[in-house]
Amino acid sequence: MTDAAPLPFIKMHGLGNDFVVFDARSRALSLTPAQVAAIAHRRTGIGCDQLIVIGPARGNVSDAWMSIFNADGSEVAACGNATRCVASLLMSESGNKSVVIETKAGLLDGESREGGLVAVDMGPARLDWRDIPLAEPVDTLHLGLLAGPLFDPVGVSMGNPHAVFFVDDAEAVDLERLGPGLEHHDLFPARANIEVAQIVGPDRIRMRVWERGSGITMACGTGACATLVAASRRGLTSRKAQVILDGGELAIEWLPDGHVMMIGPVATAFAGTVDKDLLR
Repeated sequence: MTDAAPLPFIKMHGLGNDFVVFDARSRALSLTPAQVAAIAHRRTGIGCDQLIVIGPARGNVSDAWMSIFNADGSEVAACGNATRCVASLLMSESGNKSVVIETKAGLLDGESREGGLVAVDMGPARLDWRDIPLAEPVDTLHLGLLAGPLFDPVGVSMGNPHAVFFVDDAEAVDLERLGPGLEHHDLFPARANIEVAQIVGPDRIRMRVWERGSGITMACGTGACATLVAASRRGLTSRKAQVILDGGELAIEWLPDGHVMMIGPVATAFAGTVDKDLLR
């Protein structure tokens, strides 16, 4: 931080995937990983899955820059639910029905939809082993991993790495036990988000997620996108489906151009300020 004044924030969530959002467009903000983790702590901080910093646009083609930090303080390139939350904030501020957000994963287009929903084009699904990334050349349709009842996941990058396991009953998987080891498996040099997915019907998927750097969360937008892409690649669904998460549903479509569209609700929980003592 550049001064000791209280730091304003907004607490938002997309289907229970929650964020502490800071606006650094007019006030410079630099947080250490330890400070991010302190803010994200659910007992001694504000509590969140990810911390988001909105910065000024870095070029002439976007409305703002978005930085994303996991609860453990690590920075990541993509977060679908956070993108929808930030898109909603920026559109409310400007009165426009569309917005372009710049991230480490690239430019993401957001737009408002009826019923308070927000749609975001999450960019192309990347399927090459080098893009995920993996530690060695592997067929990303069959990664060959095995952990308890989980086996043979599909690898997908949505700007961050995902391994999607298809199971008969997503509720029965002990993801809290299996998630950490899979996240840190040697095959994933940048770690990975771990999804377990149950095909409910040709256009419905039940998914639970262990998020890299955050653990089990109620929803994961990039995870929902990766899961739909994985299911379609396996021939288990079409290229469009409702993904049912612990916190609700997202509509996901893998477009003909390879981009993945995500539509869902956003909500603001409360606003406040961070005391300087939390950031020591």
